[in-house]
Amino acid sequence: MAKGHRSQIKRERNENKDTRPSAKLSYARVSVQKACFVLDAIRGKDVKTALAILDYNPRYASQITAKLLRSAIANAENNNGMNADHLYIEECYANKGPTMKRIRPRAQGRAYRIEKRMSHITIVLNER
Repeated sequence: MAKGHRSQIKRERNENKDTRPSAKLSYARVSVQKACFVLDAIRGKDVKTALAILDYNPRYASQITAKLLRSAIANAENNNGMNADHLYIEECYANKGPTMKRIRPRAQGRAYRIEKRMSHITIVLNER
């Protein structure tokens, strides 16, 4: 059981809150492995370079990630008052989401399972 009044507990919890600008996309229809190929290419880069990499990357996950990165940049400018020219990607990762299970009919009455995987993609920015 926690000690103190409820408002005190909430105040202490909010003091430890991460103030870095970020954006999260939940239930993206791309597997974690495929998303990580794109995220590894932009990790640690400044946002201009990262957007250029994503715009010319042919993978489907790069379109999703570019849109998410633009959202994180807008969050940094509007919510935190940061300058977009000084931002870089501090963290970016993809976590496993739920899997949709589908059935594919095969020969002799058999059925194969098809797993359509999803992921939760997160981008965290910081200022240099």
